[in-house]
Order: sequence, then structure tokens, then C-alpha cells
Amino acid sequence: DIVSGTRYVVGGGVYGWDVKRKLISQGANFLARVLLNSPLSDLTGSFRLYKKSVFQQVIPKVKSRGYTFQVEIIVRAARMGFTCGEVPITFVDRIYGTSKLGSMEVPQYLIGLWDLFISG
Repeated sequence: DIVSGTRYVVGGGVYGWDVKRKLISQGANFLARVLLNSPLSDLTGSFRLYKKSVFQQVIPKVKSRGYTFQVEIIVRAARMGFTCGEVPITFVDRIYGTSKLGSMEVPQYLIGLWDLFISG
């Protein structure tokens, strides 16, 4: 139903990130996996394929904005009984522009995870 590209399995990887960015990403994914009992290893990535019918059923239930949005789609789909799978990808950092991750995104992400956890 959903196939997600993951950076965090054998055959996947991230290039061009410093240690801080890798730790933030891996920490955010670890926390989401543990708190939400997720079937996937990379919840914050956005390289995904959805069956149209699945996407149309899941997206109206999604309330999140920002970084929690990607997490919520997978969590809600899994809770609705849809199958979620992964394939390894190699992510290469952008050449132009900068990351949108700022100091306000971290607390918003944590609040979003908590909301998903308690809506369980």
C-alpha cells in the first residue's frame, strides 16, 4: 500500500550531512519508532510511493504540519491496517538552499509525536 525509501537500513545512506544533522535525524526517527510502535525505520523521510486509494483514505485524517506530517501519514496508515514497506535509498544533501530545521521545529515535532501517541 505504501513503500518508503529509507536511509537507515543496509544499502541505504546519507551523504553530505554533518554529525549533528545525522544525530538529529536518527534521534527523531528512533523516538518516533519507539513512541509510536512504527513498522518503518525512517519515518521522517519523504521519498514514498502510495497507492492512490490508500492516500485518499489516509490524508483526510492527517492533522500535522511540519516535520511530524511524514510521521503521521505512516502511523495513521498502519493503524488503519494498510501495509507499509521500505526499500533502501541513498540520500544526498541539497546543493542549493538550506535546511528548514530551526529551533522551533524540535518542540513542534515533540508535541506532534505526543499527540499521535495519545491518540493511539
